[in-house]
Amino acid sequence: MTDVMIALLALFAVWTGWRVFRVDSMVRASFALMLSFVSVGAIGVLLSAPYIGVATVFMMAVEMMVMAIFMVMFMMNPAGLNPMVMVHQHRLSIAAGVLAFVGLSAAILLSPLPSDPVPEGSDVVAQLGHELLGPSMLVFETAGVTLLATMVGAVILSSRQGWFGAADHGSRPPDLTAGGDPAGRQPGDGGGHGHHHHGGH
Repeated sequence: MTDVMIALLALFAVWTGWRVFRVDSMVRASFALMLSFVSVGAIGVLLSAPYIGVATVFMMAVEMMVMAIFMVMFMMNPAGLNPMVMVHQHRLSIAAGVLAFVGLSAAILLSPLPSDPVPEGSDVVAQLGHELLGPSMLVFETAGVTLLATMVGAVILSSRQGWFGAADHGSRPPDLTAGGDPAGRQPGDGGGHGHHHHGGH
């Protein structure tokens, strides 16, 4: 049963990783990459490496959420609502992907795997935690506070209500298609139309 779950998770990780380059939105790509890493973390848990697996899930989930928030906040293309190409330099990308796949596959299949069984009853997670956090606790705590401040700042900066009023007052999102409806939420009280009208005068 475990082998079947690992195989299914591996296939899902590969499929979601492929979807990263097929979707037309940076936000969708962020969530697809997050699902791929979550699958890899779950495989780690099934392989009796719970610390590595859970840490991968937590780290990648937070990282991808922060990246998605920044994409919504800073991209001229609002959250990737307008279609966009996620892959550039196609031939070089394909060649790099094939070489990386062949190299990693060769390393996995040809490298001798170590055989060092863990003694039964050994608390591996606690030992690894002491090894990592013992001399590096200050570094981990500083990084955690910095990441939290970054997330809070990103949410505040992406808020519609700014210091001088609504952020979308007098603005109009770009069109989804040429001459079509604009993307995203429409500004209230006719801000976008008012801006366009005055621009004509």
